[in-house]
This record gives sequence, structure tokens and C-alpha cells, in this order.
Amino acid sequence: MADALNTLVLNLDSGGDVVIRLRPDLAPGHVARIRELAQEGFYDGVTFHRVIDGFMAQGGDPSGTGTSGSDKPNLKAEFSGEPHVRGTASMARTPNPDSANSQFFICFDDCRFLDGQYTVWGEVVEGMEHVDALPKGEPPSSPGKIVKASLKP
Repeated sequence: MADALNTLVLNLDSGGDVVIRLRPDLAPGHVARIRELAQEGFYDGVTFHRVIDGFMAQGGDPSGTGTSGSDKPNLKAEFSGEPHVRGTASMARTPNPDSANSQFFICFDDCRFLDGQYTVWGEVVEGMEHVDALPKGEPPSSPGKIVKASLKP
């Protein structure tokens, strides 16, 4: 049975649930933040504002612009040797390595050029087809959104 504290479910309007196994072994601070924001309902209704085919889908900004985050302090980088491959969930940030806050991305394909530069906090274990189905664009003309983010009961 999945560990509820380490399983995040994103219900997407593109068709269903994306199940992400959280990786506190790689990034305990970032996983704690994702859990906290999900439990507070922060991600509910938030769009994927940057979706690049063959690269990644980015969301987690309540303004939908890619320029903001939560009111919580930014996080220190927790880089690891974990590769950025299809289904990897990682934190977005500014050029400052210690600027991750609430925005994250999910890789569509291998993005190994990001390895060691962005904090990997999870991996999609079910529902990647729903990430694939998100409308593409920077921003998409009709962005896909997270209907509900929750820790799996």
C-alpha cells in the first residue's frame, strides 16, 4: 500500500489523476513544502502556465504568470544526483538556486541537462497520460489546471 505521506495526487482537468511518489530521501525540505501547500489547498485551481511539448509542464503559480509563488519563504536548494527523466517532478526557480517556492514542473521526456541544477522531489507513478494531455504553450491559450491536489488517503 502506498505511503499516504509520500503520495501526492493531482486531479487535472485534462482527464484524471496524476499520482506522484514524493521523495523525501532526496529533498526533505521541498517535499515538506509540497505536502504543506497541498494540505492548505494552495494548488487547487492553479494552472499549468508553461507547457512545452517534449520538455516539461510547469505550474504552481497562483497568478498563472510564472512570476509568483506562495507567501512562504523560498527554499534552499536540495540538488541530488537523481536524473530528470520522463515523469520527474522538480522545483522551478529563478537563476538563484535558493529561490524555489511553490512552482514545479513535470518532465515529458529526458531532460538530463537539468540534472544537479534543480531539486527533484518526486516522480509520476500513474497518470502521466494526463500530463501529456495538458494544453501546450507559454502560456497555453486555455491552460490546463489542477482541480485538486491532495495527499492520497
